[in-house]
Amino acid sequence: MVSLNHEFLKLISEQNLNDEIFKGQYGLEKENVRVDQEGNLALTPHSRVFGNKSENPYIKTDFSESQVEMITPVFKSIEEAYSFLEALQDIVTQELTDEYLWPSSNPPTLPCEEDIPIANMNDPFEDQYRIQLAQKYGRKRQLLSGIHFNFSFDDGFLRKLYVASKSHDEYKMFKDQLYLKVARNTLKYRWLLIFLTGASPVFSKSYIEHCVSLSDHLDTESRFFPNMNSLRNSVCGYRNEKPYYVSFNSIKDYIQDLQNLVQSKDLLSAKEFYSPVRIKSAKGDNQLQSLLENGIDYLELRMFDLNPLYKNGISLQTLKFIHLFLVYMLLKEDEQFNKEEQHQANLDVDTLMIRGIYGKLGDKDYAASMKDKALDLLNTMQEMMNKIIPESQKQVELIEEQKKIIINPDFSFASIVKSEINESNYLQYHLNKAKEYAKHSTETGYKFAGFEDLELSTQLLLKAAVKRGIRFEILDRDENFILLHKEDHKEYVKQATKTSLDSYSTVLIMENKIVTKEVLKRQGIRVPEGTSYHNIEDAILEYEKYKGKQIVIKPKSTNFGLGITIFTNQFTREDFRQAFEMAFEHDKTVLLEDFVMGKEYRFLVMGEEVVGILHRVPANIIGDGKHTIEQLIHEKNKDPLRGKGYKTPLEKIQLGETEKMFLRNQFKNPFDVPEIGETVYLRENSNISTGGDSIDFTDDIDDSYKQIAIKAAKAAGATFCGVDMMIEDTGVGATDQSYSIIEINFNPAIHIHCYPYQGVNRKADDKILDLLFPE
Repeated sequence: MVSLNHEFLKLISEQNLNDEIFKGQYGLEKENVRVDQEGNLALTPHSRVFGNKSENPYIKTDFSESQVEMITPVFKSIEEAYSFLEALQDIVTQELTDEYLWPSSNPPTLPCEEDIPIANMNDPFEDQYRIQLAQKYGRKRQLLSGIHFNFSFDDGFLRKLYVASKSHDEYKMFKDQLYLKVARNTLKYRWLLIFLTGASPVFSKSYIEHCVSLSDHLDTESRFFPNMNSLRNSVCGYRNEKPYYVSFNSIKDYIQDLQNLVQSKDLLSAKEFYSPVRIKSAKGDNQLQSLLENGIDYLELRMFDLNPLYKNGISLQTLKFIHLFLVYMLLKEDEQFNKEEQHQANLDVDTLMIRGIYGKLGDKDYAASMKDKALDLLNTMQEMMNKIIPESQKQVELIEEQKKIIINPDFSFASIVKSEINESNYLQYHLNKAKEYAKHSTETGYKFAGFEDLELSTQLLLKAAVKRGIRFEILDRDENFILLHKEDHKEYVKQATKTSLDSYSTVLIMENKIVTKEVLKRQGIRVPEGTSYHNIEDAILEYEKYKGKQIVIKPKSTNFGLGITIFTNQFTREDFRQAFEMAFEHDKTVLLEDFVMGKEYRFLVMGEEVVGILHRVPANIIGDGKHTIEQLIHEKNKDPLRGKGYKTPLEKIQLGETEKMFLRNQFKNPFDVPEIGETVYLRENSNISTGGDSIDFTDDIDDSYKQIAIKAAKAAGATFCGVDMMIEDTGVGATDQSYSIIEINFNPAIHIHCYPYQGVNRKADDKILDLLFPE
């Protein structure tokens, strides 16, 4: 029987650490090889869009040029790490051209050994190390990929535990011994984790010839061993050429054993020690030296397969179970783990690969089947949870799910994968999965998983930063205020386009519509004529003067189309009053301007370049002869690209007072049924933020208008600017009368240019980084 350390449990309970023991820090690393459209290993180089392979902290190259490594930052919850891993998957996928991320630990269709490209790291030591690995293990074996789970207990919990334990050792040694205990126990019982997470039971006939020759076949392409659930953890997998004993009894012994193996030339370097569990220091490049000086900061578990059943390569529930397992390894009785025990732990994994969960453990003191031992371990885990957190229903259910898999191995990931492969073949099954996940990444590519609460423009900028290896911090989530930093270069950014490149006076100029018009007029740029009002009473007195004209009423300082009313048809005195009332809700000064004929276009100016041009079609619906305007709005708003709060490429169409008043001016109401094909507009202004549609015109408008937009931005001194221009005929070059600039905006949304309703992505997020972090 496996027993818990009851004295340890009592200490946890007495110090009220029952919840804190489950706190920690989490990070994930994932490798995927790239494949072409036929499922062959992609021989193209690592994409340059990800910057320097060694310096990008998120997206790197592993052994092969064809092997992408994705690394999350450290988070305080598994959910955050998992979401970031999905974001990395999306970012990498969206940059692949006619290629996919292979979703299995086992390689795809491989060429001959010498044609597998070794990663060129532009570092003599790293390049030579990879060449030596290729000579020692073969290139095909090095293409086995997986997921690493990095974990540390919360430091506050460890310090409280240290004080409560009344240890005579210094804190560093206390912490080291605790992590070494968890590492020893995990290594001894890792066979259980490998069984429950293994998901690579089938491999390609193009893999290592010796392994293929010993295997059975499902079909002409697919190979397997009868009870093996993880090729990566088998003798044909990712392990040292022979078992090496390295002590986990102390940091000093661990380091000494590794140094001896390097000095004897058994290992090329300490990092060639492919232990399924590594003890790690978070400080310094020299791991052994840092471990000696600073101690253990976290554990790295390296035995997990990529699971093709999940886009991320692993399920959130699996990660949560691994975390529970590690807590269990802390709370169970410590067991001896010297050379003999290490040898036995290795044999247990091999037994699992050969016999499956019904294999016999070689433990002299407990000659039982792995199935019985696994259930014993899981039952003790449940006992642990009942003692620490009796009401922990979710965790208990999670353990129950694992027990079901032990009792019926057909429920295991490996069995499910093998069964599904049997319906097609190894290559086609994984290629279909790769395409499915790529499609999902593309369809939701505008989102930054885990950061969906931020404005979409900010999400896009952060994703672009990750792609380039620029680190970021969220300073104020509500304000979308972030810090970007690369080496010593730091940039504070708010809402994607509020940066240090624009002065405060520039922002004030663009924010104030009256000042904006004066600044532009003085540069010879055409703007609409108008008048300003400071109270409703004075404005209403002007009704007779304007009642037959086409006019625009808007706040002096507004954005996103708020408080704007446009009259192009007859309007009543009450309509006139209501328009001013809505405008005065947003500012103390309201402008009344002539309505300018033509179509409105948003020019996105960045630096001295027009990055994108959009024609923004006002919020509208198209009739079907059956449904009311209100019903058609509801139906159109079901589009997943539409949302609220600028977190999606398009905003939902509203049916508020502004829209109802605009309908009345067309002699319509929300309950009318438009004819088939009839377009009904809900607003005159075309802001995307009020439900409009965005159509890209960047390549269709004469450069003369682009020069006017750049001139307008320069007049205000703006680096980032949205210029709203009315143009009567885009097919004719600009003249003094063919256009009018109705606004310039200091905080232009970039997502509408990256994900227009119609058109191509203009990469405005990348352009911001070009200007903030010039090469």
